[in-house]
Amino acid sequence: MGIEFNGRAPVGIPGVGPVVESEFAQVSVSIDTEGNSPRLRLEDLRTGRVRFLDALELETVIWLPTGRLAQLLDPSADRWRGDE
Repeated sequence: MGIEFNGRAPVGIPGVGPVVESEFAQVSVSIDTEGNSPRLRLEDLRTGRVRFLDALELETVIWLPTGRLAQLLDPSADRWRGDE
């Protein structure tokens, strides 16, 4: 499995899998089949924090209006507060 960017070869790290990255974040992406149904497994490679998203959660992200998505992307809202 791979993710292609601008026609380049898939980005991946051996032992980690496909990686989506920018100058701000590096996240590994895989499909987890250990639960009741397949779900997306996302891992922040900087912190090791993992989140699983099922089909309904993924569809919710797709349907979010741009303004609501922008609120989620504000790192000062949650990311650097020190809360777990």
